[in-house]
Amino acid sequence: MNIDMIEAAAERLQGRARRTPLLSSPFLDEIAGRRVFVKAECLQHTGSFKFRGGWSAVSALDSQTRMRGILAFSSGNHAQGVARAAQLHGVPAVIVMPQDAPHLKIENTRAMGAEVVLYDRAGGEDRHAIGTALAEERGLTLIKPYDEPQVIAGQGTTGLEIAAQAADEGVETGQVLVCCGGGGLTSGIALALEARAPGLRPRPVEPEGFDDVARSLRSGGIERNNAVTGSICDAILTDAPGRLTFPILQRLCGPGLVVSDDDCLRAMAAAFLRLKIVIEPGGAAALAAALYHPDAIEGDAVIAVATGGNVDAPMFIRALDAYGDGA
Repeated sequence: MNIDMIEAAAERLQGRARRTPLLSSPFLDEIAGRRVFVKAECLQHTGSFKFRGGWSAVSALDSQTRMRGILAFSSGNHAQGVARAAQLHGVPAVIVMPQDAPHLKIENTRAMGAEVVLYDRAGGEDRHAIGTALAEERGLTLIKPYDEPQVIAGQGTTGLEIAAQAADEGVETGQVLVCCGGGGLTSGIALALEARAPGLRPRPVEPEGFDDVARSLRSGGIERNNAVTGSICDAILTDAPGRLTFPILQRLCGPGLVVSDDDCLRAMAAAFLRLKIVIEPGGAAALAAALYHPDAIEGDAVIAVATGGNVDAPMFIRALDAYGDGA
């Protein structure tokens, strides 16, 4: 992985991905006690940054391989990103999704033309076994959600935009908080910032009980989570950091941050009230850390990546009912 791959992915994404805004609000600055900027990837195509990696990976395949079809595993955002990229290329996609994924994510994936195969995550069904059988039977190419070089390169284009937008705001030093599952986005942003804005230091943010990246960074080796469910932050629940992503995170990232589900609900409400954007729980983790864990952050400014906005209505209503009076 290197900056050249990210630059190449940016070229392939030109005219396809949105250059999402870097938003701010004095109300959020007051809560955090410093300037807060929010990179609104919830406004990206398919409602999350995952379109970047999906398009990057699908577009990098040779045409014959691509035409045989694409396979992906996902709880929803990678599913939609890959499904949309496959749809735009006119090729079939099969997505293996947990049956307890948010209904909106499952239906959106189907609406983009993908075949959705559901599995019982909580019951212990093995998505890899299901996917391997499908890939062998149909000749599909697997696009992994984070441990895939072209996916990391596509996600890294977010970091290129952050570097340029931060410079426009006069922010040369500070921390960039990234909602983190397996580390594809965080590692891609880290590589981009290393090359284009070395004064900005990325830090992964995870939900309580699923802080495998934070623990791995502390111990120096890959740590795993015991549970597979148990947080509302479905988009960033993984069992461990990736084999490709972890060395990048270890070399370039600051210590991991951990937030509660309640913090994420508060951040969802704050983003809606002050920025007029919709963020899902897992996509709100970085903003939650910026707003409600200010003592763990250094500097006069912080950038939080709002990674996705694919939230079911009942969950969003829950956030507004609890914190819609001002968060």
